[in-house]
Amino acid sequence: MRLVAHLDDLDLPVAGILVGDRVLTLALLVERAGLRDELALLDPRGLLAEDEDLAETRAAVARAERAGLAGVPAATLRRTAILEPGKIVCVGHNYAGHVREQGLPLPTRPMLFAKFANAVVGDGEPVIRPSTTHALDLEAELAVVIGRRARRVAAVDALAHVAGYAGANDVSARDLQGSRPALREDERGDGQWLRAKGSDTFLPLGPCLVTADELPDPGNLAVRGYHTPASGPEAGREVRVQDGRTSDMVFSVAELIAFISASITLQPGDVIVTGTPSGVGVFRDPPVFLAPGDVVRVEVEGIGSLTNPIVDADGTAPAGTPAARLLGGTPG
Repeated sequence: MRLVAHLDDLDLPVAGILVGDRVLTLALLVERAGLRDELALLDPRGLLAEDEDLAETRAAVARAERAGLAGVPAATLRRTAILEPGKIVCVGHNYAGHVREQGLPLPTRPMLFAKFANAVVGDGEPVIRPSTTHALDLEAELAVVIGRRARRVAAVDALAHVAGYAGANDVSARDLQGSRPALREDERGDGQWLRAKGSDTFLPLGPCLVTADELPDPGNLAVRGYHTPASGPEAGREVRVQDGRTSDMVFSVAELIAFISASITLQPGDVIVTGTPSGVGVFRDPPVFLAPGDVVRVEVEGIGSLTNPIVDADGTAPAGTPAARLLGGTPG
């Protein structure tokens, strides 16, 4: 099952179930498929909290499909980010290849940092390069969405607490982060990662939440990152810059849940962003950074593609660039 979110008439996010190119809205499932009334106006995070394991929703979808309910064309809905997480726990240095490209030893325990809900945007929404950075970078990642409360969970039981998975882009300002290849002669980083990782729009998430039953083995999925630059020799051409598999993760999804939940209780709708493969721009020779007008895309096997245009601090992209074309509704 694939959960998405769309905006209702009051501009509030409401959950829906994506079936092909159509959406079974919760309102339709209440009206025509016996879903409980109290679930009709919930966003995905609320639905995860109120419908444990999505059992009621899943049963209603099955009834709707048997009845031939087609749902609403997805293109007619105002889609938004799949959910507003309560907590976003991110993991650094969690792919062996990414660790090697930095010349670092493999970590002996997960390296954690946080983002906040202000960073979350959906598929197709712009990523802002703020005026505070000149070294924006992408990180293609697998996101894990918690479905059942997890506190001091053993790794062997951890996947039972997962609602599903999504693609994520851990957008990073490498100069603010203090990455040496990104720093000009007179610059230094912040000494911590809050601005570098947690600025507005720095976590595209989506394009949907694929429930865990559809991805029973999160430990062997392809994770790829793509960059369409607006200028330079590759202008207008999508370039694959990351091509990894979750089997290269130092700590598995189950191990991460166990480690995190030993001290941080995870609630339904919380998100774990699990790390990125090698190939990020800051460690290329020469480094490659994102500029307004570019487009980035994250692709996770079994989930789909998450595409976002890069805009400047005022929310605009230069005319004629891939980002401007995407924002204008024409192919980039």
